[in-house]
Amino acid sequence: MDRVFLDANVLFSAAYRPQAGLLRLWHLSKTVLLTSDYALNEARINLEKPEQRVRLEEIIRAIQIVQDPAGTRLPKGIDLPEKDRPILLAAIQAKSTHLITGDIRDFGPYFGSRVEGVLILPPAEYLKNRE
Repeated sequence: MDRVFLDANVLFSAAYRPQAGLLRLWHLSKTVLLTSDYALNEARINLEKPEQRVRLEEIIRAIQIVQDPAGTRLPKGIDLPEKDRPILLAAIQAKSTHLITGDIRDFGPYFGSRVEGVLILPPAEYLKNRE
């Protein structure tokens, strides 16, 4: 069973338009979708249209909201901007198997790497491996 932590940009993209390709994540078997309040609030803030916010509220019904991390200390060898630290730390704390993010600039250097057991991947790569 995959425990897939979704970054705010994935939530945003899934809610942005009704036929978003990322919605395939919600139809995968043997997959538990996770996110944190921190990521969810970031997605909410960036969605401008009321219908997008409604879609976000609909899709999060199928997501487990995990606690935001207690600390801010990253594992050794990992360097992320302060705004991204709660994302990785929440994924680790939730014992996620995967962190799915479209943030190429900050997480890109870690794509395909495991950090404390969490495999960091862009959405397309995760979906390709699941289909």
